[in-house]
Amino acid sequence: MTEYIFRHYDDLLEALAEHIQIVAVSLFFSLLIAGGLTVASAYSRKMGEILIQIFSVVYAIPSLALFALLIPVTGLGAKTAVIVLTAYNQYILLRNFITGLNETDAAAVEAARGIGMSVMQVLVRVRLPLGKKAVFTGIQLSAVSTIGIATIAAMINAGGLGTILFDGLRTMNVYKILCGSILSAGLALLVNGVFGTLERRLYSGYRP
Repeated sequence: MTEYIFRHYDDLLEALAEHIQIVAVSLFFSLLIAGGLTVASAYSRKMGEILIQIFSVVYAIPSLALFALLIPVTGLGAKTAVIVLTAYNQYILLRNFITGLNETDAAAVEAARGIGMSVMQVLVRVRLPLGKKAVFTGIQLSAVSTIGIATIAAMINAGGLGTILFDGLRTMNVYKILCGSILSAGLALLVNGVFGTLERRLYSGYRP
């Protein structure tokens, strides 16, 4: 296996770079959309509940089926993968964002409203600081989930580490299967570890 890695390290690095790019772009658009929907939900709690229900249905659709539904419209490649990953992330992000913000201390929220704060001011100055742990957790879960689902996106020519893995399965090349699997799992563990470190710094008073 070591020999295979040295001989094909350029292919492995290219696939890893593609995977990271797909994940990064998907997370960017996911956070942008989820942030906007969360702000809209601050004005209507019912809207937040409806959005979570809608995206829970989307999240329940198998990824391959959702890819297949979009291919006639957006074609094969990374574009379709990013759309699907962004749609999946909405459920994870909104569930944590909206639920976390809605469960903040009701007394603090009422006090802020009592002194004349607008809905947006209450969201930014009170609910978001109190619910930041839920927001952080949502982003962490979304990032790790995206890394895993992005592997499947290789089946629609989106590139990434799934290319190595599925090519190994097709040719029964054990080295490719192991490299694709290890790199995918390793990337997920690395990202999860980074978020874990950030969480300790933010909430445990950690000092380097």
